[in-house]
Amino acid sequence: MKLSTRSRYGLKALVDLAVCYGDGHVSLPYLAAQQGISEAYLEQLLRSLRQGGIIETMRGAQGGYTLSCAPENISVQDALRILEGSTALADCVGIELHDCDNACACAARPLLLKLQMHIDDVLRNTTIQDLAENNIQQKRRLDHAKSLS
Repeated sequence: MKLSTRSRYGLKALVDLAVCYGDGHVSLPYLAAQQGISEAYLEQLLRSLRQGGIIETMRGAQGGYTLSCAPENISVQDALRILEGSTALADCVGIELHDCDNACACAARPLLLKLQMHIDDVLRNTTIQDLAENNIQQKRRLDHAKSLS
C-alpha cells in the first residue's frame, strides 16, 4: 500500500494538532508552515477531516483547528479511511469486492488477505497520539544531534 500525498499531509496535520492538543485552536497558516505546503491544499484536507468528525474548526481571531477528541482516541485507520476512502491493498481484499470475478480462484488472494489483516491491525492499533509521541522524540534526537556538531 502506498500512501498518497493527501494521506501523508493529512496525517502530518493531525500530528501537529495532537502536539498542540489542549492548547486551543491552531491556525491554518501555522499548520501549513509546519508542513511547507499551501494553505489552500491543506484546507482541503482539513475540510475532509472535519466532515469525517476528526477535527473541529472555530472562526475568528482565536479560531483555527483542533482535534475533536483526545489524540489517543483517533486511530490512524480512522484518519486514512477519511482521507483515502479505503486502506485496501487491492480491490479484492477491501470491504467491497468491486466486481472481482476472480476473487474465489485467485492464487494471490490468500497472501493479499493475510497482508491486509496485518495492515489493518497496525492501522487500527496505532493512534495519532502514538505518531505525535514519535514525532516529538524524532525532533529531540535531531536537536541533540545538531547540538553535538
